[in-house]
Amino acid sequence: MTASQGSPRARLRAALKAGTRVTGTFVKLPAPDVVEVCGLAGFDFVVVDLEHSTLTEAEAIGLVRHAERCGLPALVRIPEVDAPLICRLLENGAAGLQLSMLGSAAQARALVRATRFAPDGARSVSLANRAAGFGLRSSGGLAAFLAAERADPPLLVGQIETPWWRGGDSWDAVTGELDVVFVGGTDLAVSLGAAPGGAELRAAVTEIREAAGRQGIAFGGWVPSPAAADGHGMAAARYLVTGSDLQILAAGLEAAAGREGNA
Repeated sequence: MTASQGSPRARLRAALKAGTRVTGTFVKLPAPDVVEVCGLAGFDFVVVDLEHSTLTEAEAIGLVRHAERCGLPALVRIPEVDAPLICRLLENGAAGLQLSMLGSAAQARALVRATRFAPDGARSVSLANRAAGFGLRSSGGLAAFLAAERADPPLLVGQIETPWWRGGDSWDAVTGELDVVFVGGTDLAVSLGAAPGGAELRAAVTEIREAAGRQGIAFGGWVPSPAAADGHGMAAARYLVTGSDLQILAAGLEAAAGREGNA
């Protein structure tokens, strides 16, 4: 299927541009039922986690394909720019990529090149995949596929986990093509040598939020639950990732076992 104005990717991008808060969760378990339940439960998107999980590439692709069939945007968190992997994820319906440890203009340019077709990037072209309708005549062919992808490109999320902007590239150079600037609060606190929730971390989060505002892109981050957004400096977040399937499962199992609050 080619991207369209009604695609999961397009709907998520439109919500972000409209200033609507969208909420998702990290998916670390290789069960298609998980992404389906996430959609039914009311999440706006999921982030399939290829950084902090045991998911294989094949399992991640299976989750992405199922999510897309359910109409749920599925981004994939990746630890580095791996162009062939990115190509395979996008060919199977990933709505976009969330790159961890983004901290240089070179990384940002590499991410854009891997997710855009020429002349905007260097993504390899093939019609023998589900995103291109498997090359069937009814899908419109190469011209239609390229036009649809250019009109509605993959969503790009840059996860900020180090204070690179205090001595590195400018925000303009790093975030020019991003849809979301995302705070990785735990890693950022560790890199700062700051206490979680402390004044130094809050100041860094404020700097990131203000930079996103100047660039006209969405600000986002991770919180353990939506109710904790304000306390984590995420009151203004439009792209909110809350917990993960494993965290939610663990909390539910603990409560069901009657051990909640009994450390």
